[in-house]
Amino acid sequence: MSHRLNIFFDLDGTLTDPQEGITDSLQYALLKLGRVCPDTSELVKYIGPPLRSTFEHLLKTKEKVRIEQAMELYRERFASTGIFENRLYSGIPELLSSLQTDSHALYVVSSKPHIFVEKIIIHFKLGDKFTRVFGPELDGRFDDKKDLLAFVMKETKADPDKSVMVGDRSEDIIAGKVNYSHTIGVTYGYGNQEEIKAASPDFICRSPESILDAVKSLSL
Repeated sequence: MSHRLNIFFDLDGTLTDPQEGITDSLQYALLKLGRVCPDTSELVKYIGPPLRSTFEHLLKTKEKVRIEQAMELYRERFASTGIFENRLYSGIPELLSSLQTDSHALYVVSSKPHIFVEKIIIHFKLGDKFTRVFGPELDGRFDDKKDLLAFVMKETKADPDKSVMVGDRSEDIIAGKVNYSHTIGVTYGYGNQEEIKAASPDFICRSPESILDAVKSLSL
């Protein structure tokens, strides 16, 4: 008899491919600040981690005022345009439907502020697939994925042994492990094979379809 799992999905690089919206908005913010813009190929490595830490790296500063200025400029473009320069990965709607049919509880746990996550889920007409969606506050509360997942699991009263964190970056896997949940790392997003392997998830999946097999193994 299989048991019901709480499945916590990362958003960027796991459910959707947000490359255009994120990289263009990063370039917009940097240009507005008069900084040299890295190529898109350089910026893709920043898809996934918290935006404040990204601007720390790109601006080479820990000065809060400067970082918040960059955040404001990024969101100036992202909130109106970049948010919808995004696409669902092939196979995601089918995966979510199958998991829902099997009575698993599905959640989004993203490093993107929850007000944007909610809009993206509605945009892709996935609102009926998820019990709730979670992300940090605009002021930076829960920027750390470990803290966010701890809050989510407490809020949802999730049993760690019946929970799984699914994501494409090491931060997702580490957050799952620190909170004693199972973990699934995916390699079709923005974390490369080496990054995911080094984080040692319980399963490594190369496609949305293979996530279903991993979940079936965990729910037995």
